[in-house]
Amino acid sequence: MSHGRLPRPARRKFGGARAHRRVLSAVMTLTVRDFRPSDARAVAELRRAAVPFLLSTPQGVAWEVATAPAAQRLRLFVAERDGRVVGTVRAVVVHDAAVPGQAAATPQVHPDHRGRGVGRALLTAAEEHLAAVGATRLHGWAVDGTGGSAFAERHGYRRTRQARFLRLDLTGAALPQLPSDLPPGVRLHPGTDLEADPRRLFEADTEATADVPGDVTIDAMAYEDWLRHTWEHPHHDPDLTSVVTVDGEIASFALAFTDGRTRYSSDMTGTRRAFRGRGLARLAKTASLHRAREAGYTEAFTGNDADNAPMLALNQTFGYRPFAAEWRYVRPLGEG
Repeated sequence: MSHGRLPRPARRKFGGARAHRRVLSAVMTLTVRDFRPSDARAVAELRRAAVPFLLSTPQGVAWEVATAPAAQRLRLFVAERDGRVVGTVRAVVVHDAAVPGQAAATPQVHPDHRGRGVGRALLTAAEEHLAAVGATRLHGWAVDGTGGSAFAERHGYRRTRQARFLRLDLTGAALPQLPSDLPPGVRLHPGTDLEADPRRLFEADTEATADVPGDVTIDAMAYEDWLRHTWEHPHHDPDLTSVVTVDGEIASFALAFTDGRTRYSSDMTGTRRAFRGRGLARLAKTASLHRAREAGYTEAFTGNDADNAPMLALNQTFGYRPFAAEWRYVRPLGEG
């Protein structure tokens, strides 16, 4: 479900054999194949066009393929037409989910090539791969209001939850001021303070993530996977990541990802259970956003489950405004 980028093909009247040949030619030249390292830039540009609220860079695309855990069974497919990459889908087993057999795949199609069979071809490739490696339940996303929901439902997927994406104009945002004095025992750190041993941040992230609303509970992530795919991800910026400690223990954090140019994204903001209700997440995110603006980033994005009312409310206090919404879809694999 193509982040909503796969509407039902429009009905058109074509006259004569010449028009028929043009349609046939467009179908015949579509190829779905595995990603090659030389595709990284084209895939990143396509993702920026198809899902502008998600970070995408050539370095990030290449990284996700080169460092994928074996248990993830990752295949990144690209759809190519007349030598141009017009669509892509990342098909993975959610290997760190609490319930085995979960998988994820969301086709993304360039806006100029929607409604021409690209999404269907990508989804078929992803489903066949994931079914072959033993996945039994496939999850995907469809951007609200763009036809993606109709695409998903035509292919047997059932709607479950909604996620909301918010955008903040960092150039003009009236960010809250950082307090001049912190409560006793509370300290604010940049992520670079944890570079020697980020394991404590992993433990805090794991605890906070387990409480995020969603269809798939992630509770089996190994430290080595988190270190490789979160902390060492090329989009992660430890200078902009903020960590709040209370009496030396990590209490709250805001993980910051960027595209290295103009866009900042909140990868995860969370607070450990024992420290909630004290405004520490707000403190961590305030510090991170101020540093992002000082570093020259001009827009910030964040995404939350629609049922995560506390984080949605917190983000609105910073000036974030609605930008897009997605629906989660799911279907059992192996069923028509």
